[in-house]
Amino acid sequence: MTDSSILWYANRATGAVCLVLFTTVILLGLAVRLRGRLGLPRFGTVTLHRTLSLSAVVFLAAHIGAAVLDGYVNISVADVLVPFVSDYQPLWLGLGTVAFDLMLAVLVTSLLRARLGHRAWRAVHWLAYASWPLALVHGIGIGTDSATGWMVWLTVACMAAVLAGSALRVLHAARAARRTPAALLRTAEGA
Repeated sequence: MTDSSILWYANRATGAVCLVLFTTVILLGLAVRLRGRLGLPRFGTVTLHRTLSLSAVVFLAAHIGAAVLDGYVNISVADVLVPFVSDYQPLWLGLGTVAFDLMLAVLVTSLLRARLGHRAWRAVHWLAYASWPLALVHGIGIGTDSATGWMVWLTVACMAAVLAGSALRVLHAARAARRTPAALLRTAEGA
């Protein structure tokens, strides 16, 4: 096996692992918000969310590193940081670059959370929800395995899990919004 083929396999493998890890991170992020309703302990959910987030970033770094080091296609460091400037599949690579840039913002603000304050951190943290579908579309568009049976099933399963988790989160938010005005009215009437 040549160095180039090893890098190609590493790029494919780390891309698939990133999909699974970032999907799990999104689901755990939703679970952190719903932990009281789901009966999950906060410390375990938050710790697992943070640990898997950092693990996903490590695999993402390996994925990007393999792509840059692989001599088969010319992907530069600038292509990794600046969207849509690459000569190689600029749309698909650019979507991955935007997803990466958004994840960098989430990572940096998470590391600086204590200095930023909760409100600023949370506003930037919402970018993770934009980053995930961009990364997903990047993988579908540029991935050499995206049409294989196992990758189609993996992609569909990840999409279904995030859609179901998001729907559950929206449902709980809608229920809370309906209850809040009624609770405020009861409180005001009782005063």
